[in-house]
Amino acid sequence: MLFQIAMILAGVAGLYFGGEVMVRSATSLARALRVSPLVIGLTVIAFGTSAPELAAAISAALKGYPDLAVGNVIGSNIANVGLILGVTVLVIPLVAEARFVRREIPFMIGSGALLVPFVLTGMLTRLHAVVLLGLMAVFMVMMLRSGGLSPDEEEDDEGASGTLSALLGSIAGLALLIGGAQLLVNAAVDLARAFGVSERVIGLTVVAFGTSVPELAGCLAAAVKRETGLVLGNVVGSNIFNVLLILPAAILVKPVPVTFAGFGVDLLVMLGFSVVMLFFFEFFKQRKLTRWEGAFFLGSYLSYMAYLAL
Repeated sequence: MLFQIAMILAGVAGLYFGGEVMVRSATSLARALRVSPLVIGLTVIAFGTSAPELAAAISAALKGYPDLAVGNVIGSNIANVGLILGVTVLVIPLVAEARFVRREIPFMIGSGALLVPFVLTGMLTRLHAVVLLGLMAVFMVMMLRSGGLSPDEEEDDEGASGTLSALLGSIAGLALLIGGAQLLVNAAVDLARAFGVSERVIGLTVVAFGTSVPELAGCLAAAVKRETGLVLGNVVGSNIFNVLLILPAAILVKPVPVTFAGFGVDLLVMLGFSVVMLFFFEFFKQRKLTRWEGAFFLGSYLSYMAYLAL
């Protein structure tokens, strides 16, 4: 038991230091590449913090449980908005850029909505995977063409050496986040088993939460430093990566038989969270999420978890 507690503490330390290094390096990388922190959050950070979902999805497909990959993607997207965004907004209200609200969030909603007709066919095929990957390419082109800095910010550019240093720092921070999450989750599962907690409860709580820990730690670290672009980019970018990269990667390994009865409710909940996020940003025309809206997201997520448990 002492070993598991030590590993949990080590995991928490890894998450803390990883978040610190990641936010500082990602901000420097954004300046070095002359793009906004939002774009870095939507791409580099979003992909890095989605690595646990990618590993879990491909592993499930290889082991003959491809349906777990679908559940992992949908559940992670719900957690990203309901849990991670909700908790982060409780720490600090977030203000979004107009272009982000009118382009990236609708793109996230549209890519998620595309899963509805795919699921209604009864089988997620490799053709579906190719369509999703094609949209992923479109998203990356959009990111490459946007996000320029102001002239004042560009003056901080340190050249190729600064870019390499910031990139390596971002990778190191992401590695600490993922490694810390692994230590935390594995130790927590062992500790839960030692206390006689059932596998089902462990799966619904510790493991489900564990794949979202890197995003949560990264967003909280960015929120404390008031890097709201990194927070919003991480949440929305991770959701886009989950649907357009991680899910098709699993489908390419093995097509997934699906039914709307099996995944329909969760899929609609995922879309509901995304639509509500857009509504909150646009409702008062201030492009701002306040603490009460964060409380709404978190309360809704906890209600959804209670529904799953029951």
